[in-house]
Amino acid sequence: MKFYETMFILKPTLVEEEIKARIDFFKEVITKNGGEIETCLDMGMRNLAYEIKKNKRGYYFVIYFKAEPSLILELERNYRINEEILRFIVIKYESKKEQNAWQSLVNKANNKPEAKATKPKKEETPKADTQESPQA
Repeated sequence: MKFYETMFILKPTLVEEEIKARIDFFKEVITKNGGEIETCLDMGMRNLAYEIKKNKRGYYFVIYFKAEPSLILELERNYRINEEILRFIVIKYESKKEQNAWQSLVNKANNKPEAKATKPKKEETPKADTQESPQA
């Protein structure tokens, strides 16, 4: 299974029940196709950087999940046919470094303290006293 993050922006004209229904729909698409949702981040209504389809605001929602690559095509297809989606993105975390970053994002979304990697302290080596001997 690969590590993914998806974010989508819903139209601001939707009422709370419709927003919840759309979010649940996309969560269901992920779980029904064999994905495992780790956590979700509800970012709420925000101003857009630029106007999209005459909207200046949008409802942001992020899902962190693990899935097989075949799920992504189905998820993107559902994003494209849904008229309430203004924008979406799916990010794949491939390398170990990226997967660690993904895990820290999941922990942050869950409000867990990050497991900080502790560097081993350098052992202090005693400095050798180098005194010059006076030559006669």
